[in-house]
Amino acid sequence: MIGPGTHLPKSVKLRVFLRSLLLQASWNPKGMQNLGLVYALYPALERLYPDPEKRREAVQRHLTFFNTHPYVAAAIVGGVLYHEERIAAGEEDPRRVTEFKGALMGPLAALGDGFFWLSLRPAAGALCAALVPWLGAWAAVLFLVLYNVVHFTLRARLFQMGLQLGDRLVEAVARARLPTRGARLRAVAAASAGAAAAYLAFAFGAQQGGVGGWLLAGGCLALGALSYLLVARKVPTALLTAMAALLAGCLGAWL
Repeated sequence: MIGPGTHLPKSVKLRVFLRSLLLQASWNPKGMQNLGLVYALYPALERLYPDPEKRREAVQRHLTFFNTHPYVAAAIVGGVLYHEERIAAGEEDPRRVTEFKGALMGPLAALGDGFFWLSLRPAAGALCAALVPWLGAWAAVLFLVLYNVVHFTLRARLFQMGLQLGDRLVEAVARARLPTRGARLRAVAAASAGAAAAYLAFAFGAQQGGVGGWLLAGGCLALGALSYLLVARKVPTALLTAMAALLAGCLGAWL
């Protein structure tokens, strides 16, 4: 029985990982990310299958439909290498790697969307937006640093997990508790957005001066708190939008 990564030197695995960053560069309506996947895997397939005919068959296996979250796709890419090594050694049926991809790309897509798009990105953005009054344009730089440090670290770790664990990757990803961490990041995003809103409201009140300015600032904060309570009580979003539009119209006519 061969061990993980036996046939592939580190240089080849590094090339595959770096190429996986371009997974969506050849996105297409029919196969979605399939061309990007083949592009990422090709250095490894070239090494594992010196025979051109066997290499062609390996490439064909991965030209089928493939679509998942572009970041967590690194885990599947690593897992594909795990299986392709064993297929090349004659220890697995080629259908095994197709089943592996088909079973994981949907669940990992949902996991990646929830953590990266709905949690990490809003949290990093809200936190850096709250720091704009002090950092200015450097807040945008900080956002890119914070987001991409987490993004690239997780991407590299997922690739390594797939390469080493194969089918056991699912258990390892579950232990990472990304949904729980995502919920904490969403709390950070909400707190940061609230802090930024409070600062801007009071800064606006101070700039306006007089009792009217402070009343307007306090009213904005009160409306924000009321909106939070209404959302927490599951008041329909359409109703909240209509109420906000009506209030904005009344304030516009008064001011």
